[in-house]
Amino acid sequence: MSIQSFDDPAGGGDHAARLADLRALMRREGLDAVMVPRADAHQGEYVADADARLAWLTGFTGSAGFAIVTADAAGVFVDGRYRVQARSQLDLHHFTPVPWPETRPAEWLRGTLSGGRLGIDPWLHTRREVEQLETGLAGSGITLAALDANPIDAIWPDRPARPAGAARIHPEDLAGESAAQKRARLAVDLRAAGHAAALMTLPDSISWLLNIRGTDIPRNPVVQSFAVLSDTGAVSLFADAAKFDDALRDHLGADVTILPPDALPAALTDLEGPVRLDPASAPEAAFRILEAAGTDIQRGPDPAVMPKARKNAAEMAGMRAAHRRDGLAMVRLLSWLDRQPPEDLTEIDVVRQLEDLRRAEGITDVSFETIMGAGPNGAIVHYRVTEGSNRRLADGELLLIDSGGQYPDGTTDITRTVPLGTVRPDAVAPYTAVLRGMIALTRTRFPKGVAGAHLDAVARQFLWQQGLDFDHGTGHGVGAALCVHEGPARISRVSDIALAAGMILSNEPGYYREGSFGIRIENLVAVVQADAEPGRDMLGFETLTLCPIDMRLVDMGALSREECDWIDAYHADVRKALSDDLDAADRAWLERATAPVRR
Repeated sequence: MSIQSFDDPAGGGDHAARLADLRALMRREGLDAVMVPRADAHQGEYVADADARLAWLTGFTGSAGFAIVTADAAGVFVDGRYRVQARSQLDLHHFTPVPWPETRPAEWLRGTLSGGRLGIDPWLHTRREVEQLETGLAGSGITLAALDANPIDAIWPDRPARPAGAARIHPEDLAGESAAQKRARLAVDLRAAGHAAALMTLPDSISWLLNIRGTDIPRNPVVQSFAVLSDTGAVSLFADAAKFDDALRDHLGADVTILPPDALPAALTDLEGPVRLDPASAPEAAFRILEAAGTDIQRGPDPAVMPKARKNAAEMAGMRAAHRRDGLAMVRLLSWLDRQPPEDLTEIDVVRQLEDLRRAEGITDVSFETIMGAGPNGAIVHYRVTEGSNRRLADGELLLIDSGGQYPDGTTDITRTVPLGTVRPDAVAPYTAVLRGMIALTRTRFPKGVAGAHLDAVARQFLWQQGLDFDHGTGHGVGAALCVHEGPARISRVSDIALAAGMILSNEPGYYREGSFGIRIENLVAVVQADAEPGRDMLGFETLTLCPIDMRLVDMGALSREECDWIDAYHADVRKALSDDLDAADRAWLERATAPVRR
């Protein structure tokens, strides 16, 4: 049975009728506008079916965005990754795509309303979001109304049940540190800051801290929960008790108390401060509860975010091992693909083949829905193939394969773009520019303190020289046997988080020609110490991904000697790591795919 489904997205239904129902509720409640975010109370990128309110209302199923509904307008705000997708999924007679962040919600509201009340669910918005809205709306006559009940839930008659997947222990030999040690270490940080407790709202932070994993959210092995970490190291865990068997309770120990999720508001009221809350991730509702109780609130980062991002030796070893097995699956796929006439295959056929190969290597899940974009579908950055969109491959097209696996010891994410048969000449220049950008970033050394914003242009420079660009970040953080998208660090022009040794990020420049093709090349890289002169602290990147880069679309005359040397060295590493575990046919394919480009 396939892990992935190819059914049409969960955003189907009569969206015009749902919009009318929401507007009727707004009239009854005296609301002039309502905001409908993609996020859930944990600010997750991937949400449970019960929290897919934006998709249910609008039909848009992307992993980022929000809607604002007024009596006369319904704007769906999406960034550059999703604009093609939004236009294809939305009923444009009733919903209008809005370019975001170019257009800010406050700006749009000022142009749409003359005063009035904007309803928000305070559990679905962070304090930072609310403050930005209030600042942007100052003097407009538009005020925020924190609602006691979510307006979408009130009109959603068949809303799915909350997730109740079983939790499991993440072994200490893979975690590299016991949960008790982690709790004690973070408690020391709280005491040093003078904080009595911290509210933790991010499920991946809580799962990392307690060395647990879950099945609540597809593709993300987390336990949906909230937690309060005290300065003693004790934890109150707010989660469905049915998820935890006796072995897991023993693993958590006496210093971790499991409480029902609906006990969180009362528990917050009872806390004695100072209590740390992260304004970038904690719900507005939590701030309001503590403020009403008169509790001293101290703003600060989620205490687990940075320790989780900096992988220890055991986590790095697990990630390297997972990437080796993933590389075997990818090589077998690409070898198989080269032996098939393109017209004999569809996108779904290739997705299923790759999933089967990864299952043979031991995945517990895919790390996200496989992006298998043939021809024009490759230009949809986060394309998900369905039975309705499934495209047959064709000679002369490009196939963009962005995929990953969740292994017990690591999480992978890789993109390769391959020509199907005849190489189309107009793809060579942008493909070469994307490859050169990926290589340039991989080879970069940088001083301690440099953030992703400082490095983003390194990967774009060759595209910019051709007047080209791409509308997504160059790289995101990746968890160790956790979420494939992990904060706080990323390689993006808006990221001010300094990179540090042990972080793992993607390196994935791309280029997309709407209606024609998409190109992306992605490796995962780990931040490591680099050689430097005395007195300098320099960092660089170690490549974790092990899979050949297709050279058939490369303009070899555009590559420098150093770029050719990097390609040859990388391909030699891939050959050495994988050859012994391949059969004769796949080994021969790998030898050809990694043949030296400099002779």
